[in-house]
Amino acid sequence: MELALENPLASFEDQQYDGVSALFANESDHMPCLFSFKSSDVRFFIRRNAVSQIHHAQLSYGLDPFMVYLSVNYIDRFLSKQQILEKKPWIARILVVACLSLAAKMRNCNLSISLSDLKSEKCFEFDAHSIQRMEAIVLGALEWRMRSITPFSFLHYFISLFEIDDSSLTMALKQRSSCIIINLQYELKLLQYKPSTIAASALLCATQDLIPLKFTSFKDEISSCEYVNQEKWLDCLRAMQEMLTNGYKSNLHASPSCTSTPVSVLDLQRTRSESDNATTFNSVNTVILDTDSTNKRRRLNGLSGNRTFKISQTQQC
Repeated sequence: MELALENPLASFEDQQYDGVSALFANESDHMPCLFSFKSSDVRFFIRRNAVSQIHHAQLSYGLDPFMVYLSVNYIDRFLSKQQILEKKPWIARILVVACLSLAAKMRNCNLSISLSDLKSEKCFEFDAHSIQRMEAIVLGALEWRMRSITPFSFLHYFISLFEIDDSSLTMALKQRSSCIIINLQYELKLLQYKPSTIAASALLCATQDLIPLKFTSFKDEISSCEYVNQEKWLDCLRAMQEMLTNGYKSNLHASPSCTSTPVSVLDLQRTRSESDNATTFNSVNTVILDTDSTNKRRRLNGLSGNRTFKISQTQQC
């Protein structure tokens, strides 16, 4: 069953889905757990390398920016729940490919990427079984919550609070807000804010850029919204404005396809699979990913090789 990225809960039964209130009620389940990404933390090293690999892949292959956004969301949520015990660059690469593969399925995209095509050192390559096994670990850590509620899910709601008669202006605001969200997705500071808070902040930044005379009135409308935490939202808005002032704004028009509206994505039926408290991965030769929907439920096989790392039991938030 397909579901819209802008409305990820719409596929639930009517009695389980209550529109906007359901999005706000469930958004915290799709955030990384709060933890400190200190420079001494192995996860800081893994995330930095993962973000670099994804950014390179997006620029090199023109990947769907919304698919990339999903994959980064998966990576952040995974790292916030997993204790990584080894500081190895190839750990980031296998995590990147697994999360890109999962995001491609949710976006119903075909994705064929060889790890050697990413910015990787020679001999750090993996076979398909290794990637499949990594996908299983990610799915388990995320509790199969792959219908990520993202800032894109809230843009329509917040725009509906404004009095805008020009549909082209509405579309321009939505597109510019999407560009801002995509351009700032790698910022660690924004991980502490809810998707709705990021959406509201991005929309105000877009308003300030496109129709500055409406900034104050639109800000008042969002401030009066019952779902918005005033203190958190204003803090996020200030942080986002500072980021844009410090250089991100020049990239808004250069982002590939960032003005495209999210289209439908495939649903992954929620299932449960047992896993050991600790899982060992082994890197082997090479992989080319094919995420055709017919392969969505591939059998998870064992791994072989001589390079291993250990992922500890999933941490509780």
